[in-house]
Amino acid sequence: CETCSKEEAKYRCPRCMKYSCSLLCVKKHKLALSCNGVRDKTAFISVNEFTDLNLLSDYRFLEDVGRTADAAARHCIVHSPATKRLLYCLRNKARGCNIELKTLPVGFTKRRENSTTFNSAENKFYWHLKLIFPHCHAEYTLKRVPDDKTLADILKPYIDPVESDPVVCQRLKIYTASPQSDVRILMKIENRSRNSVRYNELDASRSLLDNLKGKVIIEYPTLFVVLKTLKNDMVVLGQDGSEPAENSDSESSSLSSVEEGEIRDSS
Repeated sequence: CETCSKEEAKYRCPRCMKYSCSLLCVKKHKLALSCNGVRDKTAFISVNEFTDLNLLSDYRFLEDVGRTADAAARHCIVHSPATKRLLYCLRNKARGCNIELKTLPVGFTKRRENSTTFNSAENKFYWHLKLIFPHCHAEYTLKRVPDDKTLADILKPYIDPVESDPVVCQRLKIYTASPQSDVRILMKIENRSRNSVRYNELDASRSLLDNLKGKVIIEYPTLFVVLKTLKNDMVVLGQDGSEPAENSDSESSSLSSVEEGEIRDSS
C-alpha cells in the first residue's frame, strides 16, 4: 500500500495508479492528491504499452464525443438568439482587445463552467479563471476576476505567506515557503499538436488583460503556477516565440494530458 506502507495492496486507483489496501487508504490518497479516482480517458499511452483494451476505450470515447456533439447541436439553447448574441459579443469584445476567444459547443464541461462576462458600462471583462498548482496537485476556480487586476494580486490569497488563507497556505506550502522570485506563471499555447505542448510565461506585475493580449483562449484562461526550479518538463517559448536553446523538440509536458482532457471532456 502506497498510503500506509503496512498492508498488502488490494486496489489500484484507475486515475493515478496508486496502490491501496483498504477503503480508508483509498480515501486518504484521494484527499492527499486531490484525486477523483476516475480514469483519465485522454491520458497518454506509449505505443509499446498500447493494448486492445486501450483501443476499445478510445473507440468508446470517440463514440461518446460524437453523441455529445450531436446532442449539443440539437440543443435548443444553441439556437437561442440571446445565447448567440452573448457569445458573439464576448468574442467581438475579446477581438477588440487582441484576444482570440474560442467557445465550445453546449455540453462541453468548459462551456458549462464558463462564467466570463463583459460589462459594457465599465468596458471591462470579468473573467472565469482557473489556477493550477501542479507541484501540489491543486487547482482553484475563480469567478468574476476583473481584467485590470494584476496577476500578483490574483495570487496573493493563495501563495502570499501573510495574506493567504491558512488552509490554502498549508496545502500550497511548497509555494509559500519558496521565494516569490521563484514563482512563474505559465499559460498553455493553444492550437499546437499534442506532442508539442508549449507555454508562454506571463508577467505577474501586469494586469490580466495585458497578459492575455495576443493569446488564443478556449472558453477561459487556465494559468499554471510553477516554481522556477521544478518546471523542467514544461517547455516555455521565448518572447519572440522561439524555442529555448536548452530544450529539445522531443520534450513534452507531463501536464499535457490533463489540459487536453479538460478541452476534450464532453461529459
